Amino acid sequence: MDYDIAAIADALSVHIPPIVRWCGAIAKRMRTHNISITGKESGYSNTDALTLADLTVQELLVAALRDSDPIFRQCRIDGEEETGDMACFSQTSELAIAIDPIDGTKQYRDRTGNGYSVIVQLQSPEDVHYSLVYIPENGPHGMWVEAKGNRVVCGEDDPTRSAVDVLKSLPPRSAKSADDSRRIYVIGFLDQDDSRAQAVTAAGLQGVAADVTPGSIYELMARGEFIGSLIHSPNIYDFPVSMQLARIWGGDAVMVQDGSSVNFHELWLDDRCDMLRVRGIVACSPDRRVLKTLCDVARDWNPDRYPDLGC
Repeated sequence: MDYDIAAIADALSVHIPPIVRWCGAIAKRMRTHNISITGKESGYSNTDALTLADLTVQELLVAALRDSDPIFRQCRIDGEEETGDMACFSQTSELAIAIDPIDGTKQYRDRTGNGYSVIVQLQSPEDVHYSLVYIPENGPHGMWVEAKGNRVVCGEDDPTRSAVDVLKSLPPRSAKSADDSRRIYVIGFLDQDDSRAQAVTAAGLQGVAADVTPGSIYELMARGEFIGSLIHSPNIYDFPVSMQLARIWGGDAVMVQDGSSVNFHELWLDDRCDMLRVRGIVACSPDRRVLKTLCDVARDWNPDRYPDLGC
C-alpha cells in the first residue's frame, strides 16, 4: 500500500493537539488522587511505574484517532499500554502512530516532579515524521514541543486560543552546539545510570542521569539546554522524539557499537515490561561531534539490557 506520509502528518497536526491538551488536563486532575496500579515487572522503577492515568489517557487518544479522521486507520497504533480500540486500525501497516500516554510515570505517580508529558508520534520503519509533546504542569498552562518537516517549535500553551493556533504561532527553533550546552541525558542502564553518566562526563561532556534531569528531555533538547542523550534499549513510544529533533537539526540517532543510524525495522519486545525497544545502546544528538564522543565512550559497554538473561 502507498502511504501519503505528509497527509497523515498534516492530519495529526490538525486533530491531535486539542486532544493532547485535554489529555493533559485529565492527567493533571487525576494526579491529585491515589491512582497507582500494578502491571509491569521489569525490576526497574522508572519502567514499572503505572497509573490509571496511563490507561485513561491512552484510551482517549486511541478513540480520538479512531473518530477524528479515517486517514489514521491506515496506520498501526503502537501504544505503551494495552488499552484502546486497536482493532479499528491496520495491524500490518508500515506506518505507526506511537503513543506514550504519560511519559515520566514514576515522577508523575510519586509527585516528585512536573516533567511528565503526553506524547504522540508518526513513525515509518526508517524515520519519525511527526512528534507532539505536551507537558501539562510546566509553566502556568503547560508547554508544547512539536516537530514536523524541518520545523521544531517549543513554547508555552495559551488556553485562550486553540491548541493548533498556539503551535502555529510559536517561532521555529534552531539547534545549539555542544559549545552552548554539554549536557547529555543518560537513561536505561538500570542501576548503572549514575556511573554511566559519570563516564560521559569524564569524556568531556556532562552526563546527567534520568532521575536528576530537571524536566522533560524533549523540551530541554528543543531549548538547547541538553545536547543529546545516551540510552540503553530505548522504547519506541518516547525516545523517537529526540531522534526527530536531532535529525531535523542535522544530527542523528545511532547505534554506539557501529555508528549506524537507528531504524525500526527490527524491534525487540521486552517481555519484562511488554514494551517494543531498539536493541542495544543508542546515542542521539544534533551535533555529530557529540555522537562520536558518545560512541567512543559506550562502544564496549554490554549491549544487553538484562545481562542476567542475555538480552
